[in-house]
Amino acid sequence: MTTSRHVIVGGGVAAASAAATLRSHGFDGQVVIVSDDASLPYERPPLSKEFLKPESEGLPTLLKSADWYAENDITMMLGTRATQLDANAHSVKLSDGETLDFDKLLIATGVRARRLPHTNSPRILTLRSHADAVQVRTRLATVDKVAVLGGGFIGCEAASTAVALGKRVTLLERASTLMEPALGPVLGSVMTDVHRAAGVRVMLGCVVLSIEETPSALVVRTDKGTVEADLVLVGAGSLPNIELAEAAGLKVDNGGIITDAQSRTSAPDVFAAGDVAAAFHPFYQTHLRVEHHDTALHHGRSAAMNMLGHDEPFQEAHWFWSDQYAHTIQQVGRAHSDDQLVLRGSLDDLSFSAFSLRGDRITRVISLNRPKDVLATRRLLFTEHHVTAEQLEDESTPVNRLAPRPRGARA
Repeated sequence: MTTSRHVIVGGGVAAASAAATLRSHGFDGQVVIVSDDASLPYERPPLSKEFLKPESEGLPTLLKSADWYAENDITMMLGTRATQLDANAHSVKLSDGETLDFDKLLIATGVRARRLPHTNSPRILTLRSHADAVQVRTRLATVDKVAVLGGGFIGCEAASTAVALGKRVTLLERASTLMEPALGPVLGSVMTDVHRAAGVRVMLGCVVLSIEETPSALVVRTDKGTVEADLVLVGAGSLPNIELAEAAGLKVDNGGIITDAQSRTSAPDVFAAGDVAAAFHPFYQTHLRVEHHDTALHHGRSAAMNMLGHDEPFQEAHWFWSDQYAHTIQQVGRAHSDDQLVLRGSLDDLSFSAFSLRGDRITRVISLNRPKDVLATRRLLFTEHHVTAEQLEDESTPVNRLAPRPRGARA
């Protein structure tokens, strides 16, 4: 009797979620996870926050225990890289020389941190993996001045952690506000003020020209002057790990592996999920690549269901969060550039929800310290609803009361 084998390439949340789904939905063949990480799959969000504090244990937050993988007969090939995929032959070559045949393959290789060119110093670090975080944590405990290059979520989270540890932090960002691509200029300005109030020196509209390493410090030269630091943390975005798929001839575009709504790539029996996948979204009618923990969790589960023969489109509203200082930023949905911005709450009080309104439909909400608004909007986005700006501004009307009630529902 031939035993079927499903192989998952990648060791993040999408991979772990897919493996768990295969087993929980009755797949009794071989499940193999191939990961170039030395650790079992773990959560990445804590790495830029609590993990960096000296009182933390310095261990990754595992998604599943080692016992769970053993109990569910899932083969873990850690510290192993998939080097070549032959989609036609249904095989993948590994860095240890082994070749694995597969019936179905899931590519969940995620992304890697973008590094600065021509820099190779133990004092210039990135933050993506557990190994990265260990290096940053170790260095952070011994330094005084920290320069963070990039005002995105990783940069801002790491800066908030470092300044809370008493470090002198300079945050350098090209845009006119922190987190501007995600939040827009108005809300980005609010978070810029939050960081400055906490003691972070924020340099905006700033282009890094070079980094010079001296015996005593790192000198960051910019078009707006120089910054001296003991540690430079580069938060300059990420690059999707598409090389395996691209070399195999799979369709790749817009920075990701192209899939349909069922996570199927252009090659038969080869699927992709998580940060690396540009999946067709049935509601938005376009391919989207999303780099968020929650999306990867659900995407891995959806891909596994389709590997098992189900026809379930992946249709998520893409929710994410970021903890900075005592504040939690959350967003759900996808806005258009010409959507109307409607504010509920107070920017000055750091308690608000900023809704994007297109006609009479909500397309997105960004919330600061208002989780209930985000939860209600998440349930609302893909349903039929009709709201006005006045209703959204009116805090006496709960967001979850804005959707039309099903026929027969009690008021």
